[in-house]
Amino acid sequence: SEAPAVDERPHDGESPRALAVRLAAAKAQAVAARHPSACVLAGDQVATIDGVPLGKPGTVARAVAQLSLLAGRTHTLHTAIALVVPASGDRAATLHEACVDVQLTMPAHSVETLRRYVELDEPLECCGSYRIERRGIALFERIETPDFTAIEGLPLLTVTTWLRAAGWPLP
Repeated sequence: SEAPAVDERPHDGESPRALAVRLAAAKAQAVAARHPSACVLAGDQVATIDGVPLGKPGTVARAVAQLSLLAGRTHTLHTAIALVVPASGDRAATLHEACVDVQLTMPAHSVETLRRYVELDEPLECCGSYRIERRGIALFERIETPDFTAIEGLPLLTVTTWLRAAGWPLP
């Protein structure tokens, strides 16, 4: 695992979905430039409500405010991935990009419940202010997606399709 230095600020007029795809590709390409013979997989997630991105809260107060905004509503998590397959023989390097959307519905919760969750799970560096792979799952009543692995940031159905196409022997 290697952390690329990528500016994560959205471009003017860029949709949250396009932002997630662009960031995943930029991260994959940045690492691939340092490791030209490696297959590089990168991802990014952008949570949105009403088409507005929800950033990483950074503080308990902002996390509780974000979760309060989500409570009683459905929001979208855009999970983008990018795979750089290195050049081989006469084949140029290729970049694969995809984005899997997840619709998450949260029932209404009290501010006290949300604050308790934030204090326990500390999702201050998570878009949307929850860690779905930990205690955050208890905040939701419904999750709809074509690939449930996208929730945690890596849509494995897409990844395995790409790897098979690249010639990796998968079962």
